[in-house]
Amino acid sequence: MDKKQKKPVTLADIAAIAAVTPMTVSRVINNSGYVHADTRARVLGVAREMNYRRNGLARGLKRQCTETVGLVIGDIANPFAAELSGGVREVLEERGYTVFICISEHTAKEDVQAFDSLADHRADGIIVATRASKSANERLAELIESGIPISLIGRDFRHPHADLVMADNLKGGYEATCHLIDNGHKRIGFIGVSLTDGVRLRRFQGYLEALKDNGLPVEDRLIVGGREVGEQMPGYSTEEMGYDGMMKLLELKSRPTAVFARNDFTAMGALNAIKRAGLRIPEDIALVGYDDIPLALHTSPTLTTVRQPTREQGRCAAEFLLRRIEGDHEQPRAEKTFDCELIVRESTLPGAEVVSGSNRKRKIKTA
Repeated sequence: MDKKQKKPVTLADIAAIAAVTPMTVSRVINNSGYVHADTRARVLGVAREMNYRRNGLARGLKRQCTETVGLVIGDIANPFAAELSGGVREVLEERGYTVFICISEHTAKEDVQAFDSLADHRADGIIVATRASKSANERLAELIESGIPISLIGRDFRHPHADLVMADNLKGGYEATCHLIDNGHKRIGFIGVSLTDGVRLRRFQGYLEALKDNGLPVEDRLIVGGREVGEQMPGYSTEEMGYDGMMKLLELKSRPTAVFARNDFTAMGALNAIKRAGLRIPEDIALVGYDDIPLALHTSPTLTTVRQPTREQGRCAAEFLLRRIEGDHEQPRAEKTFDCELIVRESTLPGAEVVSGSNRKRKIKTA
């Protein structure tokens, strides 16, 4: 037998029990206007007893805002995404906003669906931290023109009214690769992209530039782990991709002596594959990751990686978005680029002792 759905408690219901007017209840609930302390306490007590829940949607429609912000991210299993989300939430929740997170792991279609869903639910603004695509960028442009504030994290999308926060991943990839070259490596693999789908990945471009500047060839066989055309798999490199990619490199007749993994998660998979093959790190194969997630300090050996200020990027993107939500939606585009930092650990140098005498001026830190 179906139970009758209980009607939600209204301000008028509370007013009747508390012996005050609905206007007085509204002032108490919304913390606006003067109400005597005893009256306020009585109204709040009645509201608690009646299990009153404020209708945020109706309140938002009346005020032409919902106090919600959407965050679109990929690869939710990666600690990088958790750190980024944490930075966004820290800023927005302090200002009374609720963050709704949408996951877009595979295709541009998922991006567009996430954007449309947040727009349909009247989010006050959207923060986008997924990889760029033509169709999704076109949809973002339409949303901006409709008046929805947009803030981007590391996304290759140019619009005069969309703010951008990014890390200098080109330099980070360049310095990670040069670190391996400085230590005598000439055959350096890259796991996590293909030559075709890595075109816009800045850390991969840094890898290619470092090889070129040091007179080393780009070998297609040493670049593994990207998506095939039409293949349904995460757009972000995973542990499994790292493991499978490393196994492919180990099968080569002339395998690499060092590997640069697209992110630390990918590096973890590569590390396991190297160990299962009975090889030593870094004596047989040196390994570099990217992001410096907490686990990088607890692998065996500890992982050399490139640290990017992930939480700070999330905070900055949220601050940029609030500036548009609470101010002028059409104010000039703002951009901020954060420096990356090479963290040298045991996976490239036993004892994490940095090689001295390099003629390159790079920011290198040991941990």
